[in-house]
Amino acid sequence: MSKKSKITKKVLNSLENSPVWLLEEHLLRRNLEIIKSIKDKTGVKVLLALKGFSLFHTFDLVRDYLDGCCASGLNEAILSSKRFQKQTHTYSPAFKANEIEKIAQISNHIVFNSPNQLKLYAKKAKEINPDISIGLRVNPEFSSASAEIYNPCGAYSRLGTLKENLTKSTIKMVDGLHLHALCEQGSEAFEEVLIVFEEKFGKYLKDLKWVNFGGGHLITKDDYDLDRLVRVLNGFKKRYPHLEVFLEPGEAIGWQTGVLVATVLDIVHNKMDIAILDTSAEAHMPDSIIMPYRVEVRGAKLPFENQYTYKLTGNTCLAGDVMGDYSFKKPLKAGDKILFEDQMHYTMVKATTFNGINLPSIAILKESGDLEIVREFNYSDFESRVG
Repeated sequence: MSKKSKITKKVLNSLENSPVWLLEEHLLRRNLEIIKSIKDKTGVKVLLALKGFSLFHTFDLVRDYLDGCCASGLNEAILSSKRFQKQTHTYSPAFKANEIEKIAQISNHIVFNSPNQLKLYAKKAKEINPDISIGLRVNPEFSSASAEIYNPCGAYSRLGTLKENLTKSTIKMVDGLHLHALCEQGSEAFEEVLIVFEEKFGKYLKDLKWVNFGGGHLITKDDYDLDRLVRVLNGFKKRYPHLEVFLEPGEAIGWQTGVLVATVLDIVHNKMDIAILDTSAEAHMPDSIIMPYRVEVRGAKLPFENQYTYKLTGNTCLAGDVMGDYSFKKPLKAGDKILFEDQMHYTMVKATTFNGINLPSIAILKESGDLEIVREFNYSDFESRVG
């Protein structure tokens, strides 16, 4: 299946308003086919991490390929139960007492972050739902994640239980272990983590039913070593044939499946040309500021590589609401469309209405070529968030 974008000028001209998150259905299916090939070759089960991609208008397609969703709390668990309707695996750094009953009712797996929470809520969860499977997240204290803010195994991490805090009595309370140590990484990083995981926690695996290797597996990236992942997973399953194995890729599902379409509103000059857009890095692409990283713009290059260089900026009052400097072959003017690449994962799930700016509309370019506007936002959405 082609990975080439099918967003044409005709498609862009048919968008009455911007900004718009525009997903291409054929690119999403391509990613899902890659995931399916891993499932077919290894027998592992793959869950959609809703924290990274929760566009439920695509679930009719995604459901055909994946085994369920992993949720980060009550609301995501409800979304999984209501919209995806397959397995729901729920984990939280700390569950709240007034939510545990509902979470237990609608979850197939519940994963606790610490022995304290396990002892506090596991028995109650089982009473509410006798079929629920109990898990515990562990921290191998090893990761090669490049950005410390996204390193779940970094120094002083609150995420997962250390080996020194794990006891036999704790293990007897659980059916499986959950491990998350990656961030948009390859199979070589997973193999390194797995070695440490087995060294520290392997002695417990013989008494368990499952293991969940979490997210951060960027399986659908072009240079990802799929054969190595298959080899590593099958090697693990050969060592522990009784264990059911889960993966939870979030960004790998939505990776490079769509863009954020924005419009140039004005060009001002202050030592250089500055384009003000109808979108916002702060509100609509927060990871580009938090991480930070440079978002690619379709048809643009680095500053001065093309003839016309502009600073692309957002339409909020935050001075730092800036996407960066980009060069274009032609001068920009008000009304021109700007396409920010790869804006389906960790974008709409994090977006805000800062400054009262509208959230981008959501659209899907169907495999048939039809353009479907699935959601538009207005004042009422802003009002409902602030009072």
